Amino acid sequence: MQPVKLRAPVLLALAAIAAVIWFLNRPLPVDGHVSGIVEADEIRLGSRVGGRVAAVHVQEGERVVAGAALVELEPFDLNERRAAAAAELAVREAELARAVAGLRPDEVSQARFRRDALAARLDELERGPRPQEIAAGRARLESARADATLAEAEVTRAEGLVTNGVISREELERRISARAAARAGVLVAETSLALLEEGTRPEAIAAGRAQLGEADAALALAEAGYRAEEVAATRARVAAARASLEAIERALEELTVRAPLDGVIEALDLRPGDLVSGGAPVLSMLDTRRLWVRAYLPESRLNLAVGDLAHVTTTSAPATRHAAHISAIATRAEFTPGNVQTPEERSKQVFRIKVTLDEGLDVVLPGMSADVWFETVGTP
Repeated sequence: MQPVKLRAPVLLALAAIAAVIWFLNRPLPVDGHVSGIVEADEIRLGSRVGGRVAAVHVQEGERVVAGAALVELEPFDLNERRAAAAAELAVREAELARAVAGLRPDEVSQARFRRDALAARLDELERGPRPQEIAAGRARLESARADATLAEAEVTRAEGLVTNGVISREELERRISARAAARAGVLVAETSLALLEEGTRPEAIAAGRAQLGEADAALALAEAGYRAEEVAATRARVAAARASLEAIERALEELTVRAPLDGVIEALDLRPGDLVSGGAPVLSMLDTRRLWVRAYLPESRLNLAVGDLAHVTTTSAPATRHAAHISAIATRAEFTPGNVQTPEERSKQVFRIKVTLDEGLDVVLPGMSADVWFETVGTP
């Protein structure tokens, strides 16, 4: 068999394929560093209540300290609602103080006097008329009878005088009327005496006893004060009023968006007069107290571990090395992002790591390009 002769283009193609295979499988250089971007925690800030923006005190990129006022919102009706809640709380607290202290001594004395008056009235009803009153009634009856006898005699005498023409018919009629009145007076006196001798009616005594019992109960309530259940209910109303006031005060505090920590304002697009929703972020800031570099580690350097020491340099100051340590290593591999440079090919799988800076926080800024230099260098 004749050997196959390959033409020049075929030989060139085979040589190119062999070169690619060798390039993909060549030993990786070990220079002890990877590249990444400096990052920081982003905090999105807003208000729980929302409203119209009254003032904006910061700008993007400005450094702020913890507690600084960033944005203020208009209170709308919150001040009026706080005043109403404070007044309601004052009323409830006064009610609680009254319930705990009980009735005033004057009120207790008033209840006692009323009870004593009703007791005396009942005793009077049960005893009935006094003997002197009965004797007076009998005397009034005797007097009425005497007046009736006299009136009767006057009429008899007048009838004889009219016959003789001594007095007029009109005088006789006047004396007859006087006799009728005297007889009615006798009847009234007899009835009054009978009532006195009979004594107080049972119905009146029963009514007096009922009134005295009511007065006794009222006095006992006045002396005992309010029931424990009433005091507890009043105390609960005070707690509810206080909670309402505190909720409004917290809403007023939410009108000012403050920086929770030292950092840098990252994004802010607000103007006075803008409306913002409650619970929605209105600006964001970066926590510059903790910076780290997000980088990607090839498989050839997986001998590194969390806690290992490293150094970080930035493009702006490549000669300055900042102490750092590895704070996280991903447990699953991924493909290198296109915007991250490593000495290895971008087609290789890598592990995402986080390298936290221990120093240089005053000069290193989020977003800087940085190189991470490891003290433990991976083997190829």
